[in-house]
Amino acid sequence: MLTRYDHTLPPNGEAEVKYLDGDFRVVRPGSYVRCAVTGEPIALDELKYWSVDLQEAYASPEAVLKRYRQQHPV
Repeated sequence: MLTRYDHTLPPNGEAEVKYLDGDFRVVRPGSYVRCAVTGEPIALDELKYWSVDLQEAYASPEAVLKRYRQQHPV
């Protein structure tokens, strides 16, 4: 079952998410995930940026760029 966020579930902490191409699947219910770069919580209904390869979420485009630069040093 692919779903962005099931609003019938009560918020109960950090979710475990499987990141897919263009979508994600909630493996363990929760109301947020943590940004892999900044550590800040991201509400599931606000989650826009993630890496399928690294299976991690990002809070902003700047966080995506920072992780990219870490993974691909010049």
